[in-house]
Amino acid sequence: MSSVLQIHTGRQKQRYENQFRLVAGCVPYRVEHGEENSCDLVQKLELLMVSTPKREDLIFPKGGWEDDETVLEAACRESFEEAGVKGILDENPLGCWTFRSKSSTEKVSSTSIEGCAIGGCKGQMFALEVQEEHDSWPQKATHGRVWCNGCKPCLSI
Repeated sequence: MSSVLQIHTGRQKQRYENQFRLVAGCVPYRVEHGEENSCDLVQKLELLMVSTPKREDLIFPKGGWEDDETVLEAACRESFEEAGVKGILDENPLGCWTFRSKSSTEKVSSTSIEGCAIGGCKGQMFALEVQEEHDSWPQKATHGRVWCNGCKPCLSI
Protein backbone atom coordinates (compact mmCIF):
# COMPACT_ATOMS: atom_id res chain seq x y z
CA MET A 1 0.00 0.00 0.00
CA SER A 2 1.42 3.40 -0.91
CA SER A 3 0.61 6.58 0.91
CA VAL A 4 -0.16 9.84 -0.85
CA LEU A 5 2.51 12.46 -0.27
CA GLN A 6 1.13 15.99 -0.26
CA ILE A 7 2.96 19.29 -0.34
CA HIS A 8 1.68 22.17 1.75
CA THR A 9 1.25 25.02 -0.72
CA GLY A 10 -0.06 28.54 -0.55
CA ARG A 11 0.05 30.97 2.30
CA GLN A 12 -3.56 30.92 3.48
CA LYS A 13 -2.58 29.25 6.77
CA GLN A 14 0.80 30.97 7.26
CA ARG A 15 1.63 32.54 10.59
CA TYR A 16 2.75 36.17 10.62
CA GLU A 17 4.10 38.41 13.35
CA ASN A 18 4.21 42.16 12.66
CA GLN A 19 4.05 41.41 8.91
CA PHE A 20 7.01 39.02 9.08
CA ARG A 21 6.32 35.49 7.84
CA LEU A 22 7.20 32.93 10.53
CA VAL A 23 9.48 30.14 9.31
CA ALA A 24 10.70 26.89 10.90
CA GLY A 25 13.30 24.40 9.81
CA CYS A 26 15.85 21.81 10.79
CA VAL A 27 19.53 21.11 10.56
CA PRO A 28 19.32 17.37 9.91
CA TYR A 29 22.40 15.41 10.99
CA ARG A 30 23.76 11.93 11.54
CA VAL A 31 26.88 10.56 13.18
CA GLU A 32 28.60 7.90 11.10
CA HIS A 33 29.94 4.93 13.05
CA GLY A 34 32.38 3.56 10.47
CA GLU A 35 35.39 1.31 10.97
CA GLU A 36 37.58 4.21 11.99
CA ASN A 37 38.54 4.42 15.65
CA SER A 38 38.58 8.19 15.47
CA CYS A 39 37.07 10.04 18.37
CA ASP A 40 36.92 13.23 16.29
CA LEU A 41 33.23 14.13 16.05
CA VAL A 42 33.93 16.48 13.12
CA GLN A 43 35.01 13.47 11.05
CA LYS A 44 31.86 11.54 11.91
CA LEU A 45 29.23 14.28 11.85
CA GLU A 46 27.31 14.74 8.59
CA LEU A 47 24.74 17.43 7.84
CA LEU A 48 21.92 17.02 5.34
CA MET A 49 21.28 19.90 2.98
CA VAL A 50 18.86 20.28 0.09
CA SER A 51 19.00 21.76 -3.37
CA THR A 52 16.11 23.89 -4.59
CA PRO A 53 14.97 25.09 -8.00
CA LYS A 54 15.20 28.77 -6.97
CA ARG A 55 18.77 28.73 -5.65
CA GLU A 56 22.15 27.50 -6.81
CA ASP A 57 23.49 26.79 -3.32
CA LEU A 58 22.51 24.15 -0.78
CA ILE A 59 20.24 25.05 2.14
CA PHE A 60 18.77 23.42 5.22
CA PRO A 61 15.10 22.43 4.91
CA LYS A 62 12.81 25.18 6.13
CA GLY A 63 9.50 26.80 5.32
CA GLY A 64 6.41 28.56 6.59
CA TRP A 65 4.98 27.78 10.00
CA GLU A 66 1.24 27.26 9.62
CA ASP A 67 -1.46 28.27 12.07
CA ASP A 68 -2.65 24.69 12.70
CA GLU A 69 0.72 23.39 13.94
CA THR A 70 3.39 24.09 16.53
CA VAL A 71 6.78 25.42 15.50
CA LEU A 72 8.23 21.95 16.19
CA GLU A 73 5.65 20.27 13.97
CA ALA A 74 6.38 22.81 11.21
CA ALA A 75 10.12 22.12 11.41
CA CYS A 76 9.59 18.35 11.18
CA ARG A 77 7.07 18.72 8.35
CA GLU A 78 9.47 20.85 6.32
CA SER A 79 12.28 18.33 6.81
CA PHE A 80 10.09 15.55 5.48
CA GLU A 81 8.59 17.58 2.62
CA GLU A 82 11.92 18.94 1.35
CA ALA A 83 14.41 16.21 2.33
CA GLY A 84 12.40 13.06 3.01
CA VAL A 85 13.80 12.59 6.50
CA LYS A 86 12.32 12.05 9.95
CA GLY A 87 14.04 11.70 13.29
CA ILE A 88 14.56 12.93 16.82
CA LEU A 89 14.04 16.68 17.14
CA ASP A 90 15.86 18.70 19.79
CA GLU A 91 13.15 21.04 21.05
CA ASN A 92 15.66 23.77 21.93
CA PRO A 93 16.12 26.11 18.96
CA LEU A 94 19.62 26.33 17.51
CA GLY A 95 18.87 29.94 16.81
CA CYS A 96 16.35 32.50 15.68
CA TRP A 97 16.97 35.05 12.97
CA THR A 98 15.29 37.67 10.80
CA PHE A 99 15.96 37.64 7.07
CA ARG A 100 14.55 38.66 3.72
CA SER A 101 13.33 35.71 1.67
CA LYS A 102 15.38 35.24 -1.50
CA SER A 103 12.23 33.92 -3.17
CA SER A 104 10.39 37.19 -2.54
CA THR A 105 9.34 38.78 -5.81
CA GLU A 106 9.39 42.29 -4.40
CA LYS A 107 12.73 44.06 -4.46
CA VAL A 108 13.64 46.54 -1.76
CA SER A 109 16.52 48.96 -2.17
CA SER A 110 17.55 48.79 1.48
CA THR A 111 19.90 45.99 2.48
CA SER A 112 18.62 46.17 6.04
CA ILE A 113 15.64 44.10 7.12
CA GLU A 114 15.02 46.53 10.01
CA GLY A 115 11.69 48.26 9.60
CA CYS A 116 10.92 46.49 6.35
CA ALA A 117 8.67 43.46 6.30
CA ILE A 118 8.43 43.15 2.50
CA GLY A 119 9.61 39.60 1.98
CA GLY A 120 10.72 39.56 5.62
CA CYS A 121 10.79 36.37 7.64
CA LYS A 122 11.51 35.40 11.23
CA GLY A 123 12.88 31.90 11.51
CA GLN A 124 13.74 29.25 14.06
CA MET A 125 15.98 26.25 13.34
CA PHE A 126 16.20 22.99 15.29
CA ALA A 127 18.63 20.07 15.28
CA LEU A 128 17.13 16.87 13.88
CA GLU A 129 18.96 13.57 14.39
CA VAL A 130 17.94 11.65 11.28
CA GLN A 131 16.48 8.20 12.01
CA GLU A 132 14.60 7.60 8.73
CA GLU A 133 15.47 8.40 5.10
CA HIS A 134 12.55 7.84 2.75
CA ASP A 135 12.99 6.94 -0.91
CA SER A 136 10.07 9.20 -1.83
CA TRP A 137 9.10 12.55 -0.36
CA PRO A 138 6.67 15.30 -1.38
CA GLN A 139 9.22 17.65 -2.99
CA LYS A 140 11.67 15.05 -4.35
CA ALA A 141 11.17 16.34 -7.91
CA THR A 142 12.46 19.81 -6.93
CA HIS A 143 14.61 19.20 -3.83
CA GLY A 144 17.62 16.89 -3.92
CA ARG A 145 19.33 15.92 -0.68
CA VAL A 146 23.07 15.94 -0.04
CA TRP A 147 25.01 14.71 3.00
CA CYS A 148 28.04 16.90 3.81
CA ASN A 149 30.80 17.04 6.37
CA GLY A 150 34.06 18.91 6.75
CA CYS A 151 36.28 15.94 5.90
CA LYS A 152 34.97 14.78 2.54
CA PRO A 153 33.10 16.34 -0.38
CA CYS A 154 29.31 16.40 -0.35
CA LEU A 155 27.82 13.18 -1.71
CA SER A 156 24.53 13.16 -3.59
CA ILE A 157 22.03 10.59 -2.41
